[in-house]
Amino acid sequence: MRYQITLQPGAIQYIAEADETLLDAALRQGIQLPHGCKNGACCACKTRLLHGEADRGVYQPHALSRYDIEEGKLLLCTAYAKSDLTLENRQATREIPLKLLPARVEALRRAAPDVIILSLRLPASERFTFRAGQYIDILLPDGQRRSYSIANAPEEEGTLELHIRRVPGGRFTGQVFETMKVKDILRFEGPQGDFFLREESDKPVILIASGTGFAPIKAIVEHTLAQHIVRPLRIYWGCRARADLYLPDLPAAWDAEHAHIRFIPVLSAADADWRGRTGFVHQAVMADYPDLSQHEVYACGNPAMVDSARKELVAQCHLPETAFFADAFTFNA
Repeated sequence: MRYQITLQPGAIQYIAEADETLLDAALRQGIQLPHGCKNGACCACKTRLLHGEADRGVYQPHALSRYDIEEGKLLLCTAYAKSDLTLENRQATREIPLKLLPARVEALRRAAPDVIILSLRLPASERFTFRAGQYIDILLPDGQRRSYSIANAPEEEGTLELHIRRVPGGRFTGQVFETMKVKDILRFEGPQGDFFLREESDKPVILIASGTGFAPIKAIVEHTLAQHIVRPLRIYWGCRARADLYLPDLPAAWDAEHAHIRFIPVLSAADADWRGRTGFVHQAVMADYPDLSQHEVYACGNPAMVDSARKELVAQCHLPETAFFADAFTFNA
């Protein structure tokens, strides 16, 4: 059974099969919708159902509350159409087409005890187009996927940089840390996601990262520098301990060399000699910016941080909901 999905405003239409989520159907047809975790945890793809009948699927209760359901909301990454649907989604766009490509491992650099920076070389005959902040899916031999943000700007052609944090029992991360070697071949599909800088705006930008959520933040900053975009950028990087700030010198150099960039590291479990900010990273933003009504916020990292940032910055710091953009990382063992 196939159903027609209409996104308003704009009347963007696509077809969803009965056995695929509304998000997967849109991405398959080149339509980019706000999303993050793809498994009902981060609420980045929350959307209002205007007309029709849908199965909301399996989701985390914190991502879709009873109040949300009463308002007609659903999560695109878990919901299935049961009739033709009309959805309210103001950020839908027809995007860069997906490509399925091989890539050769060019370098593996241990940046922290549990973080490897993986550099991939793309085929010389292929041009891979993406927006800074988007991600790719690494395809495993059995068809499973693992998603990783691209950490370099698109201006750096021919290579992709990924920041891989080891997940205990992780199938792909175990391969990266234990058996992967230079010249190995991987297959990937991308680009994916709607986490990228809205360049039509001139608002000051707050960039919030936790852990390896720094990867797409790095790509966005490098892109702005390559394009001479001088909107004020404030980079808040939250980690547990000092060792988790696996590339501290890079954002510190941006801060020192560019008047419009400031870098604020935040540790939640700092040692005694740490002289910087402490606590939760989004709360550091709230302390510095009690009024975010004229800002845009881009947050990337673990779902708990992203969800807390979204709720508290909107509720307490007057951030418009439409000015919060996010990519929440979830991990597969």
